[in-house]
Order: sequence, then C-alpha cells, then structure tokens
Amino acid sequence: MSSLPTVYLVGAGPGHPGLLTLRAVECLQQADLVLYDKLVSSLVLEHAPAAEKICVAEIAPHHDQRVVPIHEAMIAAARAGRRVVRLKGGDPYVFGRGAEEAEILHHAGIPFEVVPGVTAAVGAAAFAGISLTHRAFASAVAFVTGHENPHKPESVLDWNVLARFPGTLVIYMGMSRIDRIVAALVSAGKDPQTPAAAVHAATLGLQRTVTATLGDLPQRVREEGLTAPALLLIGEVVKLRRELAWFERRPLFGKRVLVTRPRHQAGALVQRLLDLGAVPYVLPTVEIRDPPDWAPVDQAIRTLQQYDWLVFTSANGVQAFLNRLEKLGLDLRALGKLQIAAIGPKTAETLLGFHLRADLVPARFQSEDLAAELLTRIKPKQRVLLARADRGRDVVRQQLSSVCAVEQIAVYWQVDAVETDEEVMNALRRGEIEFVTLTSANIARSLLERLDTTCLRRIQASEIKLVSISSVTTAEVNRLGYKVVVEAKEATIEGVIQALIGII
Repeated sequence: MSSLPTVYLVGAGPGHPGLLTLRAVECLQQADLVLYDKLVSSLVLEHAPAAEKICVAEIAPHHDQRVVPIHEAMIAAARAGRRVVRLKGGDPYVFGRGAEEAEILHHAGIPFEVVPGVTAAVGAAAFAGISLTHRAFASAVAFVTGHENPHKPESVLDWNVLARFPGTLVIYMGMSRIDRIVAALVSAGKDPQTPAAAVHAATLGLQRTVTATLGDLPQRVREEGLTAPALLLIGEVVKLRRELAWFERRPLFGKRVLVTRPRHQAGALVQRLLDLGAVPYVLPTVEIRDPPDWAPVDQAIRTLQQYDWLVFTSANGVQAFLNRLEKLGLDLRALGKLQIAAIGPKTAETLLGFHLRADLVPARFQSEDLAAELLTRIKPKQRVLLARADRGRDVVRQQLSSVCAVEQIAVYWQVDAVETDEEVMNALRRGEIEFVTLTSANIARSLLERLDTTCLRRIQASEIKLVSISSVTTAEVNRLGYKVVVEAKEATIEGVIQALIGII
C-alpha cells in the first residue's frame, strides 16, 4: 500500500458555492495545495483557508498546454507529502478530463479519490427552470460535447442518431460551434421548431437564459450577446420553463453587491445574497486582531467576582472574551452571578453558542438603546465590565458612568485591512458593482478612505449605491461627505437585506 498521500479529484459543481458536496468541503479543509479551474468560485476556495491555491490558467496560457504541467504539479506535490485537491468545475468525469488525470496518477503509483460534483447540465437545467426529464415529454437525456478532441481523426458523434434521440439533448461547450451543431441536427432530421435554450453562467446571479426554436437559437444567442460558458438544451422540456423558472425571479437576481465585513463575518450576508439571486463580492475593510497586550483583559477576568454586569457590544467581543477565559484555564463558572447584556440579536446568538443566555437585549440595537435599558436595570454602586473593541463610540461607558462604576476593556482590535483585491476594485471602478453594504461606522470610514477617485465619483453620482445598517453608520458616511441610498430599519444583517430589496 502506498505511503503517499491521496490526491483528490474533486468536482466543484456548476458555480454556485452552495452546490458543493460535503465530501468536497472535507477535502478542501484538509488540503495543502489546491489546483483549481479558472471558473471555480472564490467562495468555494474559502473552504481551504490554509492551502496554497494555484489557478491552472496561470500554469500555461493555452488550455492544451496546461495538461502536462497540471499532471507534474499533482505528482510532485504528492511525492513531497502534500495533500492535493485538483478542483474541477462540474463533475470530474463529465467532460472534465478527470479520467485522464486519474490514469496519470495511477501510472505514477499515487493513490487518488474521485469526489463527484453536480455537473453543469443538472445545475443549468434546475436553475433555468428546465426539467431534463419529464413523464410527458422526455424519458431520456443525453450529454453531448460540442468540443471534441481536435486530435481525433474524425467525429465519433452520430448526428443522425442524436437527431432521432427520444429525449433531451444537452450540449456542453457548444457556443463557438452553435451554427454547425444546429445545422447538423436539422439536416439529420431534427425538427427546427423543437424548443431549445442556451444557459450562460448557470446557477450564478449572472445567469442568462435565451429560449427559441432550435432553428432560431443561433440568431437569438447572437442578438442577446450570449457567450461561453453556456450550455445548449434541446427538447420539449424547454417549454416547461414558463412555469418552472424560479431562480431568475428571485428579488435580488443579477444585482451585484459588495460585502465589506471582515472575511470571517461575511458568510451570513454572502449566503443571504446568494439565496436571493445576487452576485456577492467580498472586500473586507477592517480586520479583527488580538490586543497587543492581554494584561488588562486577563486582570479583569481574574477578578470577575467584583462585577455585577458584563456588557458586550458585538459578537466579536463575545468570541474574544470567552475564548480568552478558556485560554486562562477557566470556564463558565468564573462568571458566577454576573448578569450579561448584549447589544443585539447576533451578539446574543453568539452568547448562546457558548451556552450563555443574555439577561438584557435592547429593543433597538444601538449603543444609546443599550445604555438606556441598562440604566433602568443597574442598581446604585453596582459595577459594570464593558468588553468591546479598541475603537468605536464611547456612548455606553459615558452614559453608565453617571450612575455606576464602569471598567472598559478592549478584548479585540479593529485595524484597517491592508490587502486589496484588485479584481473587486476594478469591478468598482468599472461601475459593475451596484450596491455597497456598510455594516458599521468603522467599516464605512475605512472603505471610503481607501477608495480611489474613480470609485468615489461613482458613489457621488449614485452609480454605486451605499446601503447603511444604522443611523450611526449613515452619520459617519455623511461626515465624510457622501450619502447613503437607503438605511436599514433594523440594525441587523436581515435589515440590510430588506433595505436592499426595498430599493430594487
């Protein structure tokens, strides 16, 4: 049995990150090296935070030139003891050349595992509202490549047989040859009035679907400017799209939205945007870091018995404080009879993750409301420990200090993000991103101070629209000389989502 690590040939699905399989996620989380196809979503790659990631398009400029370097990279990494994931769009064994790569690994004596993925035909059909099979219309489906191996002496596709096929035809990689494909089918006897569709960027918010008769499809595709990547679906089932289309009817379908939260916190908002059909971009503007000196926090934790209230103004504060408590060798018993206040439902939910229930959550989720409700509950001479970020508004401490003793500790630091994603920045400069979500005053300030004049002019002209989570965030945007298009009625992620929906 080989002592070399297994190489995983993993299907990444058709594009939507939610269509990744659980086994695929497991492999990515354990990977040391990920060799991924160009069309694989960056959101999928986030499942491999510790791995080196190489896009195979960077290995060689042309597709056919990449084959040997990809094989060499997999073999060399495996022989060096690295855990390799070869991440392929769709399914590795459906027009993905996965079998060729598996053969190479076999001959090199390297163990491999194939992890199936949702193939593009299945994803495109489902998201375009086209059932591949249907009791009334199609009892069979055929997957056909429109781009055969150019080195084969002749085509092995029998267009006469395909024209008579009693079911749905799905043609992969056929956009560049759509005229020849349609002509071949029609000349072989396929009715030119057969319903047909072309689906571009399937399963993503960028998805576009063109339907026509088979004979008219090439012209309709050109009129609509559809390009690869796209699949062609041919058969009576295409007529069902009028009733079955669902994805393109989502309330935020096709809207390009920038998420500016720290990367580890962006997931919930990104997921909601995906669910609603949007195209999310992620550009963290602040990073969360440990304090440079834990001594003040450690001292407060060791003397928790002298406090009556423990107050959290963010989910990050909960995570940082309770993780530090554990690192000091303590557990929840150290909190004793402390009452706990949380600024909002997300902070309270994070507490629940540590098996703690907040005693107080204000009806409105801002510092003023938290302080006001605390003032109705705190008794004279009680002591409050306020666990928060190193920077931000000082409202809670200031208002509580008039009636009780308050100690404030910075359990995490917020620093402006240094790394810039040029792909996202260019999308902003070109005006491709329509909406920018701002979920705190610090995030708003950090973003607006780092954007160049091209982006800022687009914001001033409302070509890029700012969406604010709260009046505090809106005030910071206004202070910097800009305006928000809409402010959430409730200072939560769902409030931001509803604000977005309300202006579409």
